[in-house]
Amino acid sequence: MTTRIEKVLYTGKTYTTGGRDGTSRSSDSRLDIKLSSPGSSGAGTNPEQLFAAGWSACFIGAMGIAAAQRKIALPAGHAVDAEVDLGTTDGAYFLQARLNVSLPGLERDVAEEIVNAAHQTCPYSKATRGNIDVVINLV
Repeated sequence: MTTRIEKVLYTGKTYTTGGRDGTSRSSDSRLDIKLSSPGSSGAGTNPEQLFAAGWSACFIGAMGIAAAQRKIALPAGHAVDAEVDLGTTDGAYFLQARLNVSLPGLERDVAEEIVNAAHQTCPYSKATRGNIDVVINLV
């Protein structure tokens, strides 16, 4: 069952040419990047790195909301190290991911509560849930 959005808050728009060895530019020109295939010597980034960056940034926002709801602040030095793998099974391409979350100084049970809440509310986590293998590690 797909959830339908009632109110659109923002629409990211990009124009991409050349696929994995091309370029991508946002409609407001704030993003203007070269793309290159993973593992190649090309000068650009790749979709897996962009997905990891977007998801980790969104996840940190979701953790901030979860922490605020519990009336605590995210600790200084909080971070998410996202790893997105591109791989194959039976000749078909798939993604899998790991989010390694650092919340230094928080009690482990509180940190786990924040991470679990963030994983339930982060739009990227919702989009991937049940679609790709995702592991969340509190480091």
